Amino acid sequence: MRPLFVSAHAVAEHWGLAAKACLERLEAAQGNANLGILYVTETFAADLQSILTFLRETTRVETWVGAAVPGLCAGAQEIRDGGAMAVLLGTFPENDFQVFSSADAADFTARLGAWANAHGPAVALVHADPRHPGLPVLLETLADGIGFLVGGLVSLADHPTQVAKTVMPGAVSGLLLGASVSVVTGLTQGCTPIGPVHVVGEGWDNVIANLDGRPAIDVFKADAGELIARDPSRAAGYIHVALPVEGSDRGDYSVRTLLGLDPAKGWLAVGDEITVGQKVLFVRRDPAAAQTDLDRMLADIHRRLDGRPPLAALYVTCIGRGEHMFGERGAELSQIRQSLGQSVPLIGFFANGEISGQRLYGYTGVLSVICGDKP
Repeated sequence: MRPLFVSAHAVAEHWGLAAKACLERLEAAQGNANLGILYVTETFAADLQSILTFLRETTRVETWVGAAVPGLCAGAQEIRDGGAMAVLLGTFPENDFQVFSSADAADFTARLGAWANAHGPAVALVHADPRHPGLPVLLETLADGIGFLVGGLVSLADHPTQVAKTVMPGAVSGLLLGASVSVVTGLTQGCTPIGPVHVVGEGWDNVIANLDGRPAIDVFKADAGELIARDPSRAAGYIHVALPVEGSDRGDYSVRTLLGLDPAKGWLAVGDEITVGQKVLFVRRDPAAAQTDLDRMLADIHRRLDGRPPLAALYVTCIGRGEHMFGERGAELSQIRQSLGQSVPLIGFFANGEISGQRLYGYTGVLSVICGDKP
């Protein structure tokens, strides 16, 4: 059975109006689809269970995954404010996908390990709770048992924000796609290095005290340049710390926020746990480099598609990207659609952290393309 996908999105003050508008555009897939992916903005987060019930009853699609998210990617539109939803309906052979949810890797393995072994290596679309303290380790463990992870951190709320057949809380949830489903993925960075790789000589928790035998703040000032060295407050939101990915053939790295500087002690505070001997480098937000790397990623995906038609696309991008990085709302998504084809359904979300492989990233975009057979 060839997978069929149809997407729709709508903006409205009430979730019911948005859902009905989506239904009109999803008519082609109703009655055939057996899988739904749903994203809603935070305005509709409290209504997620009602939205899911309505969509399940009207589309007759029983299996759903998704989340309430900081913003939507829908076609060529970025939607960050107000009430909105994006829906993708798809048709798959029943044994080629599984929905999962688990805060414990051992429990996950016990329930879905046999399926993953029989159908792997799988690709997993992951929706993760940013509050879960053991999330990085959990992602590594899940990747070891599944194959390749893509996704991002969803919204924070006082009520459940994840969908995995039903609305629920949890560390992670999402969708497993077996090896028989062809998926091509790519990662694009939004920052560029401004200095060499350094080694943490002294550090604990999220504090870097020493780099290469020197006070960490001195190394930071040397890499950041004279302007920021004179006024380190200029670094806020512009200069970040990056953790190199071991074994990457592209010199890949995970960006972490520079939380603060202590000039008196010479320390830096970073948005991640630091260990002695760890390698770090400083990077800056760079729209020009982000554009160049987006071009590279899209060219690489086109090469790896190798003539296979793209059937649907899922894009998870950092909340600091989009119009904030590319200067115009929808520019990033328009370029992706132009590369894949305007008729290819595309949905996704803005995240406070992106997942690719087994790691959390920042200021990145993660594109996953489901493709058909080569003609």
